[in-house]
Amino acid sequence: MTPRVKSALTRFKIMAFVVGVGLLILCAEMVLHYGFDNDALTWWSPIHGVLYMLYLVATADLGLKVKWPLTKILGVALAGVVPFFSFIMERKVAREVEGRDADTLAA
Repeated sequence: MTPRVKSALTRFKIMAFVVGVGLLILCAEMVLHYGFDNDALTWWSPIHGVLYMLYLVATADLGLKVKWPLTKILGVALAGVVPFFSFIMERKVAREVEGRDADTLAA
């Protein structure tokens, strides 16, 4: 794996985890706000928005470096809006990119 792809994959994995946790906190914020009229976590929404934008950048960076089609980049980017799905997609993408690298080295 080239150093550029490896670093892009590392950034993607970190951001997928951070956005996944952030989305769970955002869900808790929604439950508190709409279910209990408690605004204790309203400060989290803009932070989550910034984190999601960083996730989009990390996804695009990795996707362009491994030459994914635009539809795949968009699909992986959308994984950051469904609770728990970013964790699943992070593992799937990591296996794919690392496996792709192993195939390239074996050839």
